[in-house]
This record gives sequence, structure tokens and C-alpha cells, in this order.
Amino acid sequence: MVAAGGRDSGVICPVSAVVVNHNGGDLLGACVQSLLSDGVDEVIVVDNASTDRSIEDLRLTVRGYTAGIAGDGDTGTDTSLSSGPGTGAAGVRVVETGLNLGYGAAANRGIAACRVPDGLVVVCNPDLRLHPGAVASLAGAISSDRTVAIAGPLILELDGSRYPSARRFPSLLDAGMHATLGMLFPHNRFTKRYRMEGGTGDTGVAWGAAGGETNGLPAYGSGGLAGTAEVDWVSGAFFMARRDSLEEIGGFDEDYFMYGEDVDLCWRAHKAGYGVIYVAGAVVTHERAYSTSRHPYRMLVAHHRSTLRFASKRYVGPGSILLVPVSVVLGARLVMALLSQALNTVRHGVPSGRSRK
Repeated sequence: MVAAGGRDSGVICPVSAVVVNHNGGDLLGACVQSLLSDGVDEVIVVDNASTDRSIEDLRLTVRGYTAGIAGDGDTGTDTSLSSGPGTGAAGVRVVETGLNLGYGAAANRGIAACRVPDGLVVVCNPDLRLHPGAVASLAGAISSDRTVAIAGPLILELDGSRYPSARRFPSLLDAGMHATLGMLFPHNRFTKRYRMEGGTGDTGVAWGAAGGETNGLPAYGSGGLAGTAEVDWVSGAFFMARRDSLEEIGGFDEDYFMYGEDVDLCWRAHKAGYGVIYVAGAVVTHERAYSTSRHPYRMLVAHHRSTLRFASKRYVGPGSILLVPVSVVLGARLVMALLSQALNTVRHGVPSGRSRK
């Protein structure tokens, strides 16, 4: 358990964690240890039919491993695991799906397996490492406002750069220009607005560098970040949520296999009247896109397919006419992305890795 208002607040809040694994390698064990060290009460690892040794290696970290098998629509056997050396008294359980269900579907099964019905739950990839206090910071931010359902941390890349993990729902213009210009000109104003880069805000967060663009947008600038801000959506690579709120909005839409499920989840949370926040005081580091980098072409197709699915949910009724230009732009962008990936593979001999978000 962690202190919801900070570790010295005296307000105790149970926190579960769900790690969705697919060939996470040795990063899985490190992620689980990181979660346990930061105070979560239980860790549920949902394995999407890994073919590497990530689950076997987890046995070296967590003693007493016994796999549970989850069929379609089943959460699998709820098997408690003994904590390994240095992990404390928290419990770790593993659910093996038997096939690759996709990120959202696996996360739903992990959330359903959580033993604390009204607690908080972290959902993350296996290639994330928590900085000390991340869980307490997120729990404190959510617990301080009952209208908040989802909170995301500051995500750092290995080189220390900030990943734009908090974003806005783009207008059709911003989405189209980001899609067409983003690959060639990543710092164009449409992409920056979508990614909330550049600008200032009045939420108590230190946004950007002095003298930069304002636009009224929170941003990841060269200055330090502090505080909490309301945002449209946060990356599904790592976030914390109220479990009861997730159940109320139906959890992840399992029709998304990979990518886009986080945008959709936050969009439905907003529609249900809940808030989504970014907590700069909670920090995690993204180690590397271990599994997605193995299948770059498949991931590119999945990314664009998920974007089109979200657009089809967002633009309904008379607005559905907008799906025609959206489909054309996405199709053109996918072709460009596939060609770029092919050229990169030819030049370097190996596929380039990318974050799952």
C-alpha cells in the first residue's frame, strides 16, 4: 500500500499493477521488481503467448511460479506467487493467455484478476522502470480528486529526453497536418499542438522554455516540470486508474489489437464525466520497445488501423463523411511509413525500434 497523499500523509490506498508482456525478455523481471519496490500491493503479469524466456526468467525473480491459462473471455487461474529476494511481501501472479490477445484485451484480463475491487491499478508495458515515488505521486493525485479516473506520469527515454506521453484529442486539421507533415517535419506547429509541446499553461506545471511559443498549451520544454495538469489522454505505456471507474466505462475496447486503445479509453472516460491528468512528479523510464521492434511492418499497419477505428468512433452521424478524407490521409501516411521503414532496414540491416505509443 502507498500513502495516497504522499508517503507521509497517513492515507493508505491499495494499488495493484498489471504488466502486459509479450517477449519482454529480461526487462519483465526488472519491471516487476521496480513496481514492487515502489509500493504496489500485487503485480499481475499477463503473458500474451511469449516465445522467449521472459516468463521463465521471472521464476528466478519470483519463487513458486505456477502458470495460469486464460481462454477467450476467461481471466485465467488466479495463482499466487511467492516474492523473490528483495521484493518484500507483495504478491505476484502470472496469467498466460495461450495466444496473443493484444494489449487492451490482455490488460482487461489482468484488471479483472486484481484482488482489490475498489483500489487503484497501474497498467504498463514490461519495458518501463519506475523512479522512486512514482506510484505514491500518481495515487496521491488521483485520490485528491474523485472526478479523476486516469493519471499518467512523465515518461523519459533512455537518453533522458521526455516522451510526449500526454496529448490532446486533435482537431481534424491538426490530425491531418500531423499525419502528413509529422514524419518529415516533426517540429511543425500542428504536431507540437497535438503533442502539447511548446507553450505555457496556468495549471501549476512549468511548461516549456522562456520565450517559446505560448498557444495556451502545456508543453514539455527544456525547463523542469512540476505539478499536475488536466489533459485529453495519456499514454497506455504506463498509467494509473481507479479500478471501479475502468469497470464503469467498460475497460479497454478489445477491438484494438495494438495502439489507439489508450486514446479510446481516455476519450470514453471524458464522455463519462471523468478527468484525465498528467502528473509530472511521477517519473518512469522507457527502456526500449523490445517486442514491437521485432515486427515493425505489422506494428505500422496496426497503428494506422487503430487510428482509423478511433476516427470511426469519434465521427458519427453526419460527421461520418469526414472518414473519407481521414482514410485517404491515413492510407497515404501508411505507405510513406512502410517505405521509410524499408529504406531504414536496407541501410542499417535491421528493423528500427519504436515506442508502442
